[in-house]
Amino acid sequence: MTETAYLAAAVIVSALVTWALRALPFLFLRRLRHSPVLQEIGAALPVGVMTVLVLHTVHEVPPLDPARSIPVLVGLVATAGLHLWRGNALLSIGVGTGLHVLLASTLPGVLA
Repeated sequence: MTETAYLAAAVIVSALVTWALRALPFLFLRRLRHSPVLQEIGAALPVGVMTVLVLHTVHEVPPLDPARSIPVLVGLVATAGLHLWRGNALLSIGVGTGLHVLLASTLPGVLA
């Protein structure tokens, strides 16, 4: 087998495996759509995921370093406040991230 044929076969096999692994959950989901357990998981999972993301964001932020802690705090408060006010995840995450980036870029220069 030539190197080109070997690479083509590897790409095709990888693509088929990737497609199959992405399609497989939908086969099970069709059967479990009306399951009370799946509905309970669907209701609780977003809160759990957001909690993990927030904890991961703040776990290494030094609270006594205002150049690093203030942008994180403002970003989190803006994200939560906008989401409670408007209920739009895309808007709240976008504005919170933008505020964090803006403050993280400018605040160290101001505080120095």
